[in-house]
Amino acid sequence: MATAIAAHDLSKRYRIGELQASYGTLRESLVRGAKRLVGDGLRHHHDEQEIWALRGVSFEVPEGQVIGVIGRNGAGKSTLLKLLTRITTPTGGRAEIRGRVGSLLEVGTGFHPELTGRENVFLNGSVLGMKRREIQRKFPEIVEFAGVEKFIDTPVKRYSSGMYVRLAFAVAAHLEPEILLVDEVLAVGDAEFQRRCLGRMQAFGASGRTVLFVSHNMQAVARLCERTILLDEGQIVRDGRSPEVVAHYLQSGHGSGSYREWPDVETAPGNHVAKMRWVRVVQDGETTETVDVRRPIGIEVAFRVVSPGQPLFPKIKLFNGEGDTLFNALDTDLRWHDSVPPGDYVSTAWIPANLLNEGFVTVDVGVVSLGQKLLPHTGYYSAVSFHVYDPGEGDSARGLFGGQLRGAIRPLIDWTTEER
Repeated sequence: MATAIAAHDLSKRYRIGELQASYGTLRESLVRGAKRLVGDGLRHHHDEQEIWALRGVSFEVPEGQVIGVIGRNGAGKSTLLKLLTRITTPTGGRAEIRGRVGSLLEVGTGFHPELTGRENVFLNGSVLGMKRREIQRKFPEIVEFAGVEKFIDTPVKRYSSGMYVRLAFAVAAHLEPEILLVDEVLAVGDAEFQRRCLGRMQAFGASGRTVLFVSHNMQAVARLCERTILLDEGQIVRDGRSPEVVAHYLQSGHGSGSYREWPDVETAPGNHVAKMRWVRVVQDGETTETVDVRRPIGIEVAFRVVSPGQPLFPKIKLFNGEGDTLFNALDTDLRWHDSVPPGDYVSTAWIPANLLNEGFVTVDVGVVSLGQKLLPHTGYYSAVSFHVYDPGEGDSARGLFGGQLRGAIRPLIDWTTEER
């Protein structure tokens, strides 16, 4: 398979406060010259302020692959796209792109506020490389997609911000390049328009074109992209299947993984009654950071009862990525109603398939006894975490809907219909 995008040791360096060459007044030129005469001390100061936005980045994207690029703010994602689109030049290395390129980096660039929506469609389409005949052919589809039919002959300076970006994205989204570079465009517009954007991106990827997609929407990246690159401080730290890379990124920011163990029982969390041993997330018998929403998920809690004397039972508490409580779950089996003999125990809480919504989940665990309240004897906050992933094959609670379903849970329930 031919290579569409190739980066070879790509690097970009910036200087904070570096004097930029520009045209200006005689006074400004004299001031700049005087600053340069300060000497090595100033130059040394500037050298100390160098920042590598990218450093030694190498990867290849074969034709027809949809690849995501994720990372924290300042990781180098947008710099990478600007290098690939030739907006800026690299400090070192090189990038090769084979094919007609379309880029959605800054939605609305090139729109003129005094021109109408119709005039801006033709102007912006031309800037993005579309022929006039091509714009005329796609014009009705662009306007319908943006949902601004009533205002298409109104100057865009009178548009709301949402109408403005919807029309700008609609123009860019109807390009037909062989390679599409996208930077966080799914953040524009309202929820309904974002669903349209996501559908458009899915259709583009399914058509066999190459897509490089930068976003902070982890669910969209996991669903749209078969492969994802994780950048951190300008370098590639992970490159692989999207669900695994997304889960690693979310867990690294949270400080927990899908398995946690306390080998030394003496120092493990707990008291004279019980001690924690390990906690892990399991699916299909394996420890995993990424779980398929369509299959049951196990939270395995291992603990040691140190001394007898009272009934004990394990519990878990789940939170979503925003910190909202999803649910508490207690083991209500009759075996825990009596005093628990000393020994090692492993309890697994099974979360049903198609219950949780997509996204990042953290788990608190504990071993408690009953009183006026639950009395903890051992436990751990944010013991493990995992990422819930929906492959989008139509057999989950989402069905064929491409967008995100709101809510903490997303059960697949039975329906009955009678025709009357």
